[in-house]
Amino acid sequence: MSTGAEDIRALRGVPSLVWRAGQERRLALINAVAPLAGARVLVDGCGIGLYVRAIARYTPHVIGLDIEEEYLRRGVEAGIPNLLRAAGEHLPFQDAAFDVVLSHEVLEHVQDDRLACREMVRVLRPGGRAVIFVPNRLYPFETHGIYWRGRYSFGNKPLVNWLPDPLRNRLAPHVRAYTAAQLRALFAETPARAVLHTQVYPAFDNVIARRPRLGAWVRALMHMLERTPLRVFGVSHLLVVERVA
Repeated sequence: MSTGAEDIRALRGVPSLVWRAGQERRLALINAVAPLAGARVLVDGCGIGLYVRAIARYTPHVIGLDIEEEYLRRGVEAGIPNLLRAAGEHLPFQDAAFDVVLSHEVLEHVQDDRLACREMVRVLRPGGRAVIFVPNRLYPFETHGIYWRGRYSFGNKPLVNWLPDPLRNRLAPHVRAYTAAQLRALFAETPARAVLHTQVYPAFDNVIARRPRLGAWVRALMHMLERTPLRVFGVSHLLVVERVA
């Protein structure tokens, strides 16, 4: 397996670099399940900080945290405040410090996802909520690329996540994809309860940018599927857990 600069995309993912309809829709989902107005919010794994800037529309009490110094530097250069460097497995905050914790497509990359989940719950106040988006094992594409013959190949790869674990993990050792049961199990030994668990489909912003009519039709169809049993094949899980006393 190569270890060059290309592997940063594999190990950490590619953070959102522009704010588009897909991010705006997810922000609305977050605000619906964990109201942001005036809340103390932690964006755990913030990349360059686009969600930090967007959540600041609702509250001034928002902090972004990421392990990648380069991503944080870009955020600071873009004028996004309250960014700091730390690992999700060791959050540098006191217990009950936040009302809302957002983990947006991050857990699949951390070294210890179970510990990262315990830390999210620890820093929530009783009644506070963590909103988690992670890749869905049932989605028919691996969106983080694969390793093939020792080299990283970026892009969507079909049917990788439908392979048995030994084969899937040889192709994608750098990133996790979760079944519903695997994701819920990460919080099994924490003082938290699930209040929502569903799946969401992509926004197809790239398709819309190239072919607006086709992309808009595909987006409408996929979002309709979220209201049917076929939502289980969505690109991401959306899990909301609430800290209990």
